[in-house]
Amino acid sequence: MQFKKTYLEKLGATIELTAFAPEGKTAEWHAMLHVEPRGESFAEQFRRICQAEAWLLAAEDTKDAKPVFKRYFLSDATNQQPLMPQDDSCTVSYIQQPPLDGSKVAQWLYLQRGTEVVPTADRLRSTIVRSGDYEHLWTMNMTSEGSSYGQTQTLLEDYEELLEEHDMTLEDNCIRTWFFVRDVDTQYKGLVLARWENFAQHGLVPETHYIASTGIGGNPADPKAIIQLGCYALKGFKPEQQSYLYATSHLNRTSEYGVTFERGTLLKFGDRNHAIISGTASINNKGEVMHQGDIEMQTRRMWENVETLLAEAGMTMDNTMQLIVYLRDGSDFEKVSRMFSEKYPNIPTVFTLAPVCRPSWLIEMECMAIKEAENDNFCDF
Repeated sequence: MQFKKTYLEKLGATIELTAFAPEGKTAEWHAMLHVEPRGESFAEQFRRICQAEAWLLAAEDTKDAKPVFKRYFLSDATNQQPLMPQDDSCTVSYIQQPPLDGSKVAQWLYLQRGTEVVPTADRLRSTIVRSGDYEHLWTMNMTSEGSSYGQTQTLLEDYEELLEEHDMTLEDNCIRTWFFVRDVDTQYKGLVLARWENFAQHGLVPETHYIASTGIGGNPADPKAIIQLGCYALKGFKPEQQSYLYATSHLNRTSEYGVTFERGTLLKFGDRNHAIISGTASINNKGEVMHQGDIEMQTRRMWENVETLLAEAGMTMDNTMQLIVYLRDGSDFEKVSRMFSEKYPNIPTVFTLAPVCRPSWLIEMECMAIKEAENDNFCDF
């Protein structure tokens, strides 16, 4: 993994970029784009972040790279998304999780080179990526109306219909989900129940497996939407290419406290391994919150949990391509960002205001990691 940080002075923009680009193979990049507030309106900040993205796509390092997925972290999604033109370059997620650096917008961008990238490929504007035997399906920004229970139920059923249109199923092909929840402290229970029931109908139970996921506070742009869903699915892989990460010395199965997701997923390809780490907080292997009220100790325990999951995948934080850090209390940003910059200075990171699903959790993080591998029985990525 290669890391590069670029400051574009005229734009007041910073691009943090990691690359996994073995010679002659598919290249992957994850970027976090940040802009200085400069006391400007959202429109001006968004203009500058778009210019920073254009600069990145034109740079020599990322020449011919194609966007696969974008997420915009917004300070006021309801008012800001209507100011953003339709983006047909890839599937896009817009979520109100205010960046904690004082800006109104930040962006996570995932790029690839060496694959066939097809944007707006279906009725939900998914991105399809084709390479060899594989078809990757990225689908973002799904919303509905009703209660949190009803919206979750509708969104999952609609996504399952979409998967069927692509000759996939939830249980066999869905690798990762994100559930963003308006007022997570009161609305999360409806999500949990609807997901549990839906998964059981598809044979996703404690005795089989669940799906790597983050369930976190975040407001969709549509005021009627309580739940926003984003998903990644994969077709063309052998069952033995996928395994799950448990870190039982530090974590327990989520089903033991009534929720239904895997702590992490390991995907093995011929030339590399991908580790997808779900939203992870300060928890022990009994499902108990550790270090209540102490942001520093919760951060350290969270790090330990994530590092243990990565170790089970044969990786370390040196293989990590990106980090998203969710804070319940924005006043903790200065301390936490300093801790991260000292411990993980070379990983693209965004800090957002987003309450975790238990009020006593002050912080949560998620990440994706890549490591070179020689898995001769599998096709290259």
